[in-house]
Formats: sequence, C-alpha cells, structure tokens
Amino acid sequence: MKKRERWSNRMTFILAAVGSAVGLGNAWRFPGQAAENGGGTFLVVYIIALITAGFPLLLMELTIGRKMQLGAPGTFRGLNKKMEWIGWTSVGTAFIICCYYAAILAWVLVMIVKAFTIAEHPDPGSIFNNEILQASQGPMQLDGFSIGVLIALIIAWIIIYFCIRNGTQSVGKVAKITVFISAALLLIMVINGLFLDGAAIGLKEYLIPQWSKFFDWHVWVAAYGQVFYSLSIMMAIMITYGSFLNKDSDLPKDAAIIAVSDAIVSFLSGFIIFSTLGYMAYTNGAQFDVPSGVSLAFVLYPTVLSTLPGGPIIQTIMSVVFYLALFTLAIDSAFSIVEAVITAVSDKFRLNKKKTTIGVCLVAGTISLIFATKAGLHWLNIVDAWANSIDLIGVGIIECISIGWFFGVKKIRKEFNSTSKWKIGSWYDIMVKFVCPILFIIVLIMFLINTIQHGYENYPSLALFLGGWIISVFVFGYGFVIQFISKKNKKIAEYEKDLPTWDEME
Repeated sequence: MKKRERWSNRMTFILAAVGSAVGLGNAWRFPGQAAENGGGTFLVVYIIALITAGFPLLLMELTIGRKMQLGAPGTFRGLNKKMEWIGWTSVGTAFIICCYYAAILAWVLVMIVKAFTIAEHPDPGSIFNNEILQASQGPMQLDGFSIGVLIALIIAWIIIYFCIRNGTQSVGKVAKITVFISAALLLIMVINGLFLDGAAIGLKEYLIPQWSKFFDWHVWVAAYGQVFYSLSIMMAIMITYGSFLNKDSDLPKDAAIIAVSDAIVSFLSGFIIFSTLGYMAYTNGAQFDVPSGVSLAFVLYPTVLSTLPGGPIIQTIMSVVFYLALFTLAIDSAFSIVEAVITAVSDKFRLNKKKTTIGVCLVAGTISLIFATKAGLHWLNIVDAWANSIDLIGVGIIECISIGWFFGVKKIRKEFNSTSKWKIGSWYDIMVKFVCPILFIIVLIMFLINTIQHGYENYPSLALFLGGWIISVFVFGYGFVIQFISKKNKKIAEYEKDLPTWDEME
C-alpha cells in the first residue's frame, strides 16, 4: 500500500472535522427545530441525543477509519469482505449531497453580493426568490438557468477544488482560517442580537422549556434527527478523516471536542436567530415565528436585517457579516463531502488522487447544474428530503446493525480505548446496538408513511420518482455493482487480496 496522507497535527484534524460538522444545518435548521419543538425542551433533549447517539456514532466512524487507513468502502471491506457495499452507500449519499450543497454555497455567494443592497431595498424578502432564483412554478419547468446562480455555482466548485486539491495539506490550511473566522462572525452577531430591543422576547421562546412537550415523541425524533444531520456522520466523511490519523490518536477526547464544538455553534446560532426575530416582533408587532431552512436564511432574515437599528450602514455591515458567516460555515462542509468521495474512489481503483479530485469535481459540478436552473430550488427540496430522511437514515441503520450485531461493537470499543486514558464502558455498546438503530428506524418509517400517504410538498409524482426514489435506489444498489466489477477485474482483485482485514491488523 502507498503511504497514507496524514494530518499535520492533532489541532489541524480537529479543526477540519469541526469545520465539516459545523455547517448550514447548525445555522438555520437547528433554530427552526427548536422553535417547533418546545424551545428549551428541545435543547435538553438535543443534549441527551448528542451524548447517546451523536458522540457514539462519530466515535465509531473515526475509529474504523483510523484502524483500516482507508476510505469508507475499503474500511468496511476490512471489517468483512461482504460489507464493502455499506461503505459505498455512505459515499453515494455524500456524492448526492455534494451536488446540491454546492448550489446552496452558490446562493450564499450571491447573497453576499446582494447584502450590500439589503438596507436600501424596498422588499428585501423578495431578493432571493424574485431576483436570484427567478423560481419557476414547479420542478418540471426548468425554464433555463438563473444566470447569477450559474456563475456563482461555477465559482463555488472552483473554490471547493482549490480547498482540497492537495488533500489533507490544503484542507487543514483552509480549516484553520474558516473555522476561526466563522466563530468570530458568529460572536459578533450574538453580541449584536443580545443588545437589540425585544431580544428577550425571542430568548424566552428559545431557552425556557415547555415541559409539556418533554414526553412528546416528535420532539425526541426531531432532536435525534438534528444530531444525525449535523455531525457529518453517515456520509463517509468522518471515516475518511479518521483514516488520515496516526494510530495513537486519542479518539474519545477528539470526538468529544468535535461534538461539543458542533453543539456550541448550534446553540449560538439559536441565540442569533431568536434574539433578532424577537427584535422584529417587538418593533413591528409581528407574530413570533421561526421558519426552518431556506426561508429563514434567504427570505425572512434579509427583511429582519433591513430593519436593524443604526441605519443603512449598520444594516449593511450586519447583512454582509451574516452571509459571510454562512459562507465560512458552508465551505468546510462542502469540500469535506467531496473529499470523502474522492478518497473512496482513489483508494478503490488506485487512482492518482489529484486527477481523481478533478474528475469528481467535474462530474458532480455537471450534475449540480440542474440546481442552477429556475427549477433548482424545487429539485433541491426533493433531493435534500430524500437524502436526509432515507439515504442518511438508511446508512445509519445499516452501519449500526452491521457493526453492532455482526462485526462486534466491543472490538470498536477496545480499539479506541487502547489509545486513550478516557475509557468508555459498555453503555457504548447499548447505544450502537439498540438506541441508534431503533431511532433511525422510527425516523425512516415516519417519513415513508407520511410521504406515501400525502406525497411531498405537492410536487408531482414523476419529480419525486426522479429526484427521490430512483436516487435512493442508486445509493443503496450501486455498491453491489462495484463489488461485482471488482471481482472480475484482475488488477483490483489482486490488489485487494493483499489488503489486511481488521483481525489481521490486531
């Protein structure tokens, strides 16, 4: 085997992993989930979910990656030759997500430019839909490209390429800059929000628990779902990042730092959104309401920013700060997803990594062009819903069952405990074998029942088939095809014959 890439030091790895985990899901999905699920009650349940599910699965993926020193498919093949396809499911999910995540990054880039005009715009809430997207009536009406988004998408892919062109070396350098910049920008916005009139209205909604919802199962599903989505697990990323670690790294401590950092950014994002919207409710007499997702960041929040005290100068500064913060949060997540795909492909087929990087960026970039059309938002909504609610959840179920019940979770615990002074007990086994897969299954069943009965956001069945169901079939099926081709290819078969298994590396 060729010499493996390595992180330059422990801090570089942690910053890269934190940068990957912390993304747009923290900035807009977390506050929306908190608003819908009892405010402070959601925060309490979220912490429980982070401890019982997020941390164990993050630690599991880092550990198997470090042990096998390969991307996700090679790692699962090392656990058991019949498990390689499991690694390809997480890579497939990562590939699908990177295609549309680049489009979201493009939206943010355009909004950074538009931020300079928000203060003087007669209707800031219309900028995104009317001026940027020029959205069509539905997914089957492509209506050509939104030129601004198309240009920004090309720029986004160029940025992603340059961030990962030299592997861990360039990833580490970028993470050292973007993580600290995003933290500084978030703190500026937190401080600004706390001093706004009416901030207490929003913070009351955010921090005070509604204990009547504590036993509402919807709150628990939402909290666990947010943890799964937020930590970059089940997307081959943390397996890949773990494969670049030295054998003596202290994984339990590192995983705890990553998980806690991710939670802190989510918590700060909630302060920003709730305090600012509290100000809006106070000054305009508006009903306090926190939408989730795109509407929060690109439609409602520009309106809020345009009403901040201090006049056009302050409003412009805070608008630019907000979208720069989104950009620095998004870029690390974007390139880490692409890096997971590149590593898996180059490991499997023994390809030059720099050439693989160019190839993956070109293929994913070409596919992502559909999200730059005037129907792009519709297609993104569909693909994102299936990626998060079926693909990621399905990967989680498969990983937990295969490792917890067939490979042996005790082997994982023995591995990470062997290089750490912080020993983790048998409670970890219970989380991986029982708690996590059961919760994943509940979330998956809920989505399937609701979608089969009611469809999804009134989109036509053909669009759901093309952008949802058929992609999920691809994600969970193409790995078997790759395994079959590999067996028939003499060079690959000969190379893999000499790869050590987990037990042989003991």
